[in-house]
Amino acid sequence: MYKFEKPEQIDVQSLRKKISGASARGDQAEPAEGQGINPLAQQIAQQFSESSFTPAMIVGLLRLAEFAGVFITGLLVHITYNTGSHFPFLGYISIIAVGSAFTVLLLQITDAYQIPALRTPSKILPRILGAWAITFALMAVAIFFLKSGHEYSRVWFLSWFMGGAGYLVLERSLVAFAIRRWARNGVMERRAVIVGGGAPAKALIRAFEQQPDNDIRICGIFDDRGEARSPAIVAGYPKLGTIGELVEFARLARIDMLIIALPLTAESRILQLLKKLWVLPVDIRLAAHSNSLRFRPRSYSHIGAVPMLDIFDKPIRDWDSVAKRIFDIAFSLVALALLWPAMIGAAIAIKTTSKGPVFFMQKRHGFNNEIINVLKFRSMYTEMSDPTARLAVTKGDPRVTPVGRFLRKSSIDELPQLFNVLRGQLSLVGPRPHAVLAQTHDRAYADIVEGYFARHRVKPGVTGWAQINGWRGEIDHDDKIKFRTAYDLYYIENWSLFFDLKILFLTPFRLLNTENAY
Repeated sequence: MYKFEKPEQIDVQSLRKKISGASARGDQAEPAEGQGINPLAQQIAQQFSESSFTPAMIVGLLRLAEFAGVFITGLLVHITYNTGSHFPFLGYISIIAVGSAFTVLLLQITDAYQIPALRTPSKILPRILGAWAITFALMAVAIFFLKSGHEYSRVWFLSWFMGGAGYLVLERSLVAFAIRRWARNGVMERRAVIVGGGAPAKALIRAFEQQPDNDIRICGIFDDRGEARSPAIVAGYPKLGTIGELVEFARLARIDMLIIALPLTAESRILQLLKKLWVLPVDIRLAAHSNSLRFRPRSYSHIGAVPMLDIFDKPIRDWDSVAKRIFDIAFSLVALALLWPAMIGAAIAIKTTSKGPVFFMQKRHGFNNEIINVLKFRSMYTEMSDPTARLAVTKGDPRVTPVGRFLRKSSIDELPQLFNVLRGQLSLVGPRPHAVLAQTHDRAYADIVEGYFARHRVKPGVTGWAQINGWRGEIDHDDKIKFRTAYDLYYIENWSLFFDLKILFLTPFRLLNTENAY
């Protein structure tokens, strides 16, 4: 098999740059929001409206469970066997922890955490017990060379080995049963849609059918072409609509992956599809199973044995999302503990200086373009408030109360959004959520920046990269929303917990600049 370097006309990085360039120029096509989907597509989308656990999450939890199970087994054996002798407790804890961690590492190295291996534990039982035995052999050698064998009980050592082996065998059998059940009822799967119909889609589906252990569930096919070139049924799967309808379907059905079934040489059509689809928080893959061109092995990812070219990855996924959620909860609780006097003072000031409620709730775009209710301190006179945000607040706006003007300049009016963070609707750091009907000069933001909805691939935030770079306040010029969107997209593509921490640390200092806040 020959290996070719990626030619320019189908280079993945080139495609990404062209999409980003089109967005910056404002010539990117954006699917119409709210475009209806047909009844069949709606029915199928409702079947997949509940979130699923990806295999990466399941495997990560399994690693933690096996570490904890092996550790607890060794600890229980020690507690049971230790009758008050001179056995060093800290020494036992250390060796149990090291042995448990090394077992998980060896199981990872031997591919014992692959989904096919988890489905059929009997086939990899020798591998599991072998990893466990190697761990004990290495611990025995280490204890011998450290001349500390007299400090550890051989009875305990052998009992832990037998107990741990029994635990791993029993636990893997239960996991295999659970995974097969989860695969049947949709708890553990990656939901995929095939983009493009006809013969390429049929060949791709047949290739998947030859991989019974893959975790992909095909939810349907979408294609703009008519039935002459793209039949209504392909390999038993229905064509559910056009590419424009796919955007809404993917959001409703919580799709994880879009697989483009087109030849690699169809660059212009692939590019047009990506311009419409990249705004979704999903993995986008280009099927490469039936192409004569072959790239270097590291250019591919695989679903089973089916090769794919990675075009876009879902941002902040799997364990990254867990880490970010823990970060949000921890720092939100700290912020509430520190800022509650300011929040109570603001509430009292609002209530005593103007009629109406203390809080103001507004519908805004959240993750995946979902509508959420965002909480703020009321800063306007109740009778003049604008829940739709059609009319942006301007300098000296008569609708804003004197107290509200201070709250807006200091951003204290945003502090109740910490409760949105704890509820999981917002993140502490992310693109700022805009009101659903927000606009400037009678034009919606999406009409000005056609890649605008790509901001919603992650949860919106209380503060963000755009805000600490000066892009906050009134949007009275097209360039302001363009730059804000550009900074938001940069944040999404370069996210890390350290980046979040940096933004969070800089936010109080940047708030001192109130030039654009009113």
